Amino acid sequence: MTPELTSLTLAALLQALQFFAYAFTANRQLDTKTALGPRDTPVTLTGTAGRFKRAMENHYEGLVLFTIACVVVSISGQSTGFTSGCAWVYLVARIIYVPAYALGWTPWRSAIWFVGFFATVFMLIAALI
Repeated sequence: MTPELTSLTLAALLQALQFFAYAFTANRQLDTKTALGPRDTPVTLTGTAGRFKRAMENHYEGLVLFTIACVVVSISGQSTGFTSGCAWVYLVARIIYVPAYALGWTPWRSAIWFVGFFATVFMLIAALI
């Protein structure tokens, strides 16, 4: 497996961990009827639970572009030290992003997000060169 696909797999596991963090904090905030119900009426989470939810949703969005970059680089046989480094930078940025979001690290949360985003963009550009 290429380093890019390894980091993609770890990013997917990070997404699972984010789901558990969100679910744990959300279930502490909601009553049992709401937590187990169909949630036909939207539930608004506050505090850490809301931030974990938004961080998780943000990673879903970023993971789409990162997956494309990893697959393109790996399938086209263009894995290099540069693309591998970008993939690891993305993963580390996303790992740091979770507590940054949960703890409300402003403006660092946005700076961390940009690091991961640009690492992904650089992988895509490297695949075209």
